[in-house]
Amino acid sequence: MTDALPKAVLAMRPATLAEDLFGPACAGLTGLVDASPHILEKFDDPLGHDLLADADVLVTGWGCPPLTGAVLDRAPRLRAVVHAGGSAAAVLDLATAAERGLALSNAGEANAVPVAEYTFAAILLSGKRARAAERLYRQRRDYVDREVELRDTGNYRRTVGLVGASRIGRRVARLLAQTDLDVLLYDPYLPVPDAVNLSVRLCSLPELMTASDVVSLHPPVTAETTGMIDAAMLGRMPDGATLINTARGAIVDQDALVAELRTGRISAVLDVTTPDPLPADHELWSLPNVTLTPHIAGATGSELRRLGRHVIDELARFRQGAPFAYSESKVS
Repeated sequence: MTDALPKAVLAMRPATLAEDLFGPACAGLTGLVDASPHILEKFDDPLGHDLLADADVLVTGWGCPPLTGAVLDRAPRLRAVVHAGGSAAAVLDLATAAERGLALSNAGEANAVPVAEYTFAAILLSGKRARAAERLYRQRRDYVDREVELRDTGNYRRTVGLVGASRIGRRVARLLAQTDLDVLLYDPYLPVPDAVNLSVRLCSLPELMTASDVVSLHPPVTAETTGMIDAAMLGRMPDGATLINTARGAIVDQDALVAELRTGRISAVLDVTTPDPLPADHELWSLPNVTLTPHIAGATGSELRRLGRHVIDELARFRQGAPFAYSESKVS
């Protein structure tokens, strides 16, 4: 460990995000790095040029401008980028980082925690038909006989289908293992021993869509997964089933989903859409069997401090000359 603290520059938007991550005046970074009090929201001005010239490490967050080659040319001392989000690739092309010898870290593992918690809660509430029950209760404003009008509800021996064994998908599976729900999983790349450890049963996507009372989506967006939940797959879902999407809107054929939801046959909980947000006149806003939330499954409010704690731990490793625990090359 050297005596001089590494010089750090924080880049995110809005600038107040830094305080939400690290406390007032970014106190959580004290003693680890020599952090500039200026939080950059752009790099192409005199202040950005000056700060980049001396930066050893960049701490980035949501809203950080792209770290283009021109930006990196102004940062000759830069050795690492620590991103307080799911992937440093959101701000820096991984090939460019490799060419320049930059170490990358992300907070994807920390951010997976609230997404999995949101999903787990949505699964259980979907099983209880909570939205429909609440709507009925508000309309009636009187006694609702659960044993008569809410018979087709509950989370005992129902089936949940998880699409994608991402770090979030795996966390959801571990949470579901504590329940009496049966869990199916579709992921063509997951080894069978891993599925056994997660207490899930591997199956094909058509089988999962046909058998599941609740389907939750967790794959990354790739050419292979874009639009994978299409009209045919949605048509396989049982009457009364719920689709939950906390991944990316592009995974679902949204027009096909709207057509299916319009019939009232299935429901959906959507934390992401295409585009995000939707136009004000989009039909999804008004469908009664749809729950829309503004991308809140990831870290919000107090949960941002978990991401900040993660970044602080990574900066401590950087300060000691140790490799990052969650380097971009290690975390999928």
